[in-house]
Amino acid sequence: MTAAGENETRNTVQGEARLYGPTVQARDIHGGVHIRADAPQPPPRPRQLLPVPAHFTDRETELRALDRSLDRNEGSSGPLIVVTGPAGVGKTTLVSHWLRGRQPSFSDGQLYADLRGHAADGPADPGEILGRFLWALGAGAVPVDLAERSSLWRSVTADLRIAVMLDNVFSAAQIRPLLPGAAGCLVVATSRRRLTGLRLDGAEFHQVRALDPDAGVRLFIRAAGEDRVGAELSAVREVVSLCAGLPLAVCLASARLAARPGQPVAALADALAPDAGRLSALEIEGEVTVRKALDASYAVLGAEAARLYRALGLLPLPDFDTRTAAAALAEPPERAALLLDELVDANVLEDIGPDAFRFHDLVRVHARDRATAVETEPERERTLRRVADWFLTAATEAQRLITPVQLTLPRTYAHPTPLTAPFTDDRGALDWLDARRGNLMAVLRLAAERGWNATAWQLTDALWPLVLRLRHYDLWIEAHRIGLAAARADGHREAERQMLNSGAIGLSAAGLTDEAIEWYTASLAAARDAGDTRDAGQALLGLGGCHLESGRPAEARRLLRDAIAAWEECGYPRGVALARILLGQAALADGEPDRAAALFTRARETLLAVADPHDAARALVFLGRARARAGDPAEGTALMTEALAVFTASGAAHWQARALEMLGDTAHEQGTDAREFHARARALYETTSPADARRLAERL
Repeated sequence: MTAAGENETRNTVQGEARLYGPTVQARDIHGGVHIRADAPQPPPRPRQLLPVPAHFTDRETELRALDRSLDRNEGSSGPLIVVTGPAGVGKTTLVSHWLRGRQPSFSDGQLYADLRGHAADGPADPGEILGRFLWALGAGAVPVDLAERSSLWRSVTADLRIAVMLDNVFSAAQIRPLLPGAAGCLVVATSRRRLTGLRLDGAEFHQVRALDPDAGVRLFIRAAGEDRVGAELSAVREVVSLCAGLPLAVCLASARLAARPGQPVAALADALAPDAGRLSALEIEGEVTVRKALDASYAVLGAEAARLYRALGLLPLPDFDTRTAAAALAEPPERAALLLDELVDANVLEDIGPDAFRFHDLVRVHARDRATAVETEPERERTLRRVADWFLTAATEAQRLITPVQLTLPRTYAHPTPLTAPFTDDRGALDWLDARRGNLMAVLRLAAERGWNATAWQLTDALWPLVLRLRHYDLWIEAHRIGLAAARADGHREAERQMLNSGAIGLSAAGLTDEAIEWYTASLAAARDAGDTRDAGQALLGLGGCHLESGRPAEARRLLRDAIAAWEECGYPRGVALARILLGQAALADGEPDRAAALFTRARETLLAVADPHDAARALVFLGRARARAGDPAEGTALMTEALAVFTASGAAHWQARALEMLGDTAHEQGTDAREFHARARALYETTSPADARRLAERL
């Protein structure tokens, strides 16, 4: 953690949120990444949209082929199997079913990521997927640079036995950074493309073929019911033929039939083939036939369900919950839940629960096409804006619960919502922000693209508790770059300074010190232009921390004294105390422990007086280290242990690690065993600051 990052503060009334490390446990990661580590499981099987596993009695040949592919690569360095085939042919279901049968071989779990190879907003960035995988495995804060992330990923998985499913891959280059390379790790990729470039990576290839006519008929009968269609086998064969043997299309066609109990199968065949020559125009990936099936399924939806289908198709989100659907329609959640159930029953929306839904990528395209064809541009704009305002409302409420003393900038809403947030306390609010961070960033990007500048910087401001506590550095930096541009475009000078200060903290914490200095310098100039002494003090504090981290202590001290002068002028004692902590660190580094102890003592007294226990504990742990360095290791150890108890009770994992490292250093200096302290510190650093973990490992 950099010195500047140790004083993470923004404009507050009297305190700030404490920095918490993540809980290291297996959990679902929203936005297309899942992990099951406690009880290894492949990704959840789509409930109805894709064929149920029973139809794999017709896929035994393909399952055995996958077995042989793995057996041929047993013991190799990171076996890679690429499963290809046209859209809707059942690649995801095939691989999920196969991996489910391979659970015992991968004792450390199975991971899944949707790489969105054919999504309208472009394929997923491999760095984004790596970040989510690393976070799910407990890595916590991850490097910003893709190469460093990939290196950390290989290090974290080196001794694991895991299976990784990369779904909807667009290109070989997209997945190369995601390959763990360890002998115990299997990667299975699915793609509509052949990805022949992965032969250079030692990949085994398997092409999934369309269902043969008999298998397609069996699947249709199983879905629709033999009693219903047994007497119309000729028409069933025609429907299967029109579906080009794609399981997705067959299931959707059978769902349409189920929605019309009185309709004969022959009528369904007529609906799918309005003219006899259309089948010959079928494209290689089968979209034309699937579109027919989707058109037919859409046609039987109720009017309100069809409106929700179109509205969800507009959203740039990987998944939806009930409140998002309610916001899109401006309806109560109870009504939205009923309409979501109708879409799930019609097999056009997957229920991935709890309270989570998603489209198959082809269905999403169809829903968006329907929205474009039916809704006017102002109607589409209102739908998107209502959803953006909902996310801003919920994120602002989360911010209020997590950092109640923070001075929040004003909010403006085009469509104020009556929806209430799905959480009531700070822990639930942080969990919601973390689970929805992919959706929040998608909405933030949408706001920027649409020119909703106020919404963009306000949403960035609302994300502050998420980035401060959980240290998603890539999200932190991207969001604040968007927020800064939006604040400037909006002409909101106070918001601009907020974005500069908050963003600079993230840049500094991520190790991008030079860029952080640029942002702090711009913030200082803007604060002085506005006559805002308190904001100027914040920028000076950040600059002082950056220069201290960069080995320029004289310049750091000058800036920190300027910060103290500014805050004493405007009456902000907490800021003065934070600056004294940094000055104390500088004195300690210069071998002046007595002067450092005096600074830490004054800082702690002030922070206790303004009810900031977290930063008071930071001053205390440094005070303990200074006492030990000054020749009183017993008192120093007692003070550091007291501070460690505060950090442990609050869940501040990074500062637990800092306290343990200082205790270990003190023990080592006294000739006693420091290994347990340092080992515990390193383990905690792995979840909050990999750079510090590497630094400590090199020291040891």
